[in-house]
Amino acid sequence: MTEDLSRSRSLGVQLAYEAMKIIVEHGGQAPAREIIAETGKRVPLDDWATSTYDKSGAIRWQVLLRFHTLGFTKAGYLVKKKGVWYITPEGEEALKLGAVGMFNSGTEAYRRWRDLNPKAPVDSQQDTAEEAPYSSSASDQAATLEEMQSSADEGIKQRLFELNAYEFQDLVAALLRAMGYFTPFIAPKGKDGGVDVVAYQDPLGAVSPRIKVQIKHRQKNPATVQEIRELVGLLGKAGDIGIFVSSGGFTPDARAQSRNSHVHVELIDLGRFIGLWQDFYPKMADEEKEYLRLQPVYVFDPGL
Repeated sequence: MTEDLSRSRSLGVQLAYEAMKIIVEHGGQAPAREIIAETGKRVPLDDWATSTYDKSGAIRWQVLLRFHTLGFTKAGYLVKKKGVWYITPEGEEALKLGAVGMFNSGTEAYRRWRDLNPKAPVDSQQDTAEEAPYSSSASDQAATLEEMQSSADEGIKQRLFELNAYEFQDLVAALLRAMGYFTPFIAPKGKDGGVDVVAYQDPLGAVSPRIKVQIKHRQKNPATVQEIRELVGLLGKAGDIGIFVSSGGFTPDARAQSRNSHVHVELIDLGRFIGLWQDFYPKMADEEKEYLRLQPVYVFDPGL
């Protein structure tokens, strides 16, 4: 058992560190499914690593990766939300500690979290961060839950990419209305370039800020820094806010441009869009839900 734990620790540290580096390479965020797949290609995996746990059928190295990044979320290095992993500025700084240093820091944060959450599920046989519950029912359930969430998001993504650009534009407008905004202007078919949706906080548009939305619906081409600059150029009125929705994501330079812009430009990639749609879906009118119908499924969340 001690030998297995040692192997698990060694592999988990490598996997988690490599995953964090991959997130940085993707501009600070990426879908969990893509991160896991790429990590599996970069880190050597033997037959033991690719074997499955008897009870859950979960693949060992994937459970180790998900569990070893748990400490990073408790340390504030990583955020996992709606099937997307985000590295924080603290996480980027922690990468400089190296694989082992970053893991030790995350482990210490995990211990503190466990002390503050004594009722959280733990493994009946292994109750310390030193002997992490790699194959416990709680950690298996956490990994399975995250995989289910990723699979659900993948299904939604496939449906979204079946929509044409104008249908996706209507979807974005429907989301804004569910969030409480009014959308008096939606670009008609045939219009190319410029603002696709204008949104206000009140029916008359008398309350600032005015929101201008640019939408790019393409699967493989991320929005570029030049496209972000073009939206910035359209924010003429003082206090205008820009929202750029790109189903193909954003290049790292585009994200940097948004962060450093003198005006507020909010970026929404497909993962974030799906998360917002799920969050505001209960508030939508029935006819708005027809754009992208969802079926909620309730499963046990082990709280890890």
